[in-house]
Amino acid sequence: MDLNKLDKDLTAIVEKRIELSKLTYADEDYDDIEEAMHDLEDDFNEEYGDELEGELEKIYDKLDSDTDILLPSAYLANKYTPMLPDAKGVISYEVKGKEGVPIESEQFDGQDVRIIIIPNPTRFVMQINGVPMKDLWRSR
Repeated sequence: MDLNKLDKDLTAIVEKRIELSKLTYADEDYDDIEEAMHDLEDDFNEEYGDELEGELEKIYDKLDSDTDILLPSAYLANKYTPMLPDAKGVISYEVKGKEGVPIESEQFDGQDVRIIIIPNPTRFVMQINGVPMKDLWRSR
């Protein structure tokens, strides 16, 4: 898996989501941007789906969860907040609030546990009760 391309492709999806979130349904560009975003998500799932689903299987096993594993794009948050660029000019993102895919695990009984995917570096992050707690997998 080309990790640089993975970051680039995931960032493109996140940027489209940010762009779309600034529009209303009435905006004439909304449908075109939404369609472009879904095309990017489909391409992402096709290119990285098998490998990322394999990583998700390992995560679910560690968390002792029997929740169904979904396509990687399902783990995208609805809202991403860009951070300041690092020394190389790479922008990372943070996610606030209850986002991502809820999972069930007896290890976290009664808590709202979710997994989200975030770029730069690409990683699956566990949120508990809306607070990012731990990187469960990192591309690098």
